[in-house]
Amino acid sequence: MVNSMTGFAARKGAAPGLDWAWDLRSVNGKGYDLRLRLPEGIAGLEAAVRGEVGRGVTRGNVSLTLKLARVIEADALRVNTGALASVLAALHVVEDAAVEANLRLAPTTGADLLALRGVLESGSADGDTAVLLAALLADLPGLLADFARARAAEGTALTTILADQVTRIAALAATARTQAEARRPQIAATLRSNLARVIDNSDGVDPSRVAMELAMLAVKADVTEELDRLEAHVTAARALLDDAAPIGRKLDFLMQEFMREANTLCSKAASADLTRTGLDLKVVIDQMREQVQNVE
Repeated sequence: MVNSMTGFAARKGAAPGLDWAWDLRSVNGKGYDLRLRLPEGIAGLEAAVRGEVGRGVTRGNVSLTLKLARVIEADALRVNTGALASVLAALHVVEDAAVEANLRLAPTTGADLLALRGVLESGSADGDTAVLLAALLADLPGLLADFARARAAEGTALTTILADQVTRIAALAATARTQAEARRPQIAATLRSNLARVIDNSDGVDPSRVAMELAMLAVKADVTEELDRLEAHVTAARALLDDAAPIGRKLDFLMQEFMREANTLCSKAASADLTRTGLDLKVVIDQMREQVQNVE
C-alpha cells in the first residue's frame, strides 16, 4: 500500500464558550518537517500535537494550524466595576486637562467605555486550560484519521500510475533482450572480422594476447547482466508497491539503480534498435522517478 506525501484535512469542534478549527496539510519533502501554528497559553498542547502527528506521518512537509474563537453568550457578560471606576477616574483627569488647555473633546459614550479592555468580561473567559487541552486532544485523532485517508486515496492513484510504469519498464526490458539476441550474430561477425584484420597486420604480436583483447571487447558489448538487473529491479519494485510500510526512500534509491542500468544499456547497445529501446527506458524511468518523489 502506497501513501502519498500530499494530503489535506480540516475539522471543526466546540466546547462551552469556544469554537475551534483544525487545518492539516502536507506536500512532498525529502524528510519529515512539521510546522505548527497553535494558540498560546495552552500548556502541553504543542508537545502532544507533535507526538500524535509524528506517530502517523513519517515523511513530508507538514503544516498544522489550530484557530480558537471564543463564543460569548449575552447572559454571561458582566461589567468589571473596578476596571470601570479606574477608567472613569482617568477620563475625569483627561477632561480636566483638556479644559485647562482650552481643548474641546468629543463626548464619551457608554459603548466607548465598554470597548476598553477589561471593562466588559465574559464569565467563561478564563476557562480551565486543562479541560480545553483534553477536548482538543480528543478531537485530534479524527483529524489525523481524515488526513491519513486523504494521503491513502492519493497513494492509491499513485500506485496505479507506478504499477503501470513498472509494467512498461518490464516490457521494454523484454524487448531489449530480444533485440540483444538479434544483434548477437552481427556482433560476432564484427569481432571475427576485427580479429582477422588485426592478426593480418600484427606481425610479431602474440595472437593469444590479441584474442584476449577481443574477448574483453565481446564481454563489454554483452548486455545480459544489465537486462538481468533490470528484471530484478522490476521484481523489487512490484514487491515494494505491495509493502505496507513507507517505501518512498527505497523506491527513490531503486530509481537510481534503474537509471544506471538503462544508461549502461545505451552505452553498450551497438545497434539502433537497442539504443531506441534504451532511450525509451530512460524516459519511462525518469517519469516514474518524478512520481516516486510524492511517495511517503
